Amino acid sequence: MAGKIFYRERRKITEGEKKPRYNLVAVAGMDLKFHVKHVRKMELDEIAKQLGAELVFLKRDEEGKYKTGEEEVEID
Repeated sequence: MAGKIFYRERRKITEGEKKPRYNLVAVAGMDLKFHVKHVRKMELDEIAKQLGAELVFLKRDEEGKYKTGEEEVEID
């Protein structure tokens, strides 16, 4: 198994904002450290390509929340 990199889109972004768009959430199956909180999609693609890792995009519901079990968790 090559490993997986889990990421999601930031909530507080505006059109034309020149800041990285994605948050890193977790890495599984490999020894990897990230030294930034937000990254660009092209950076994630290149990292995954070089490591042979799979990128996993985490989706939100319509209200911008993730549901974990019985409780709702709002993530910014």
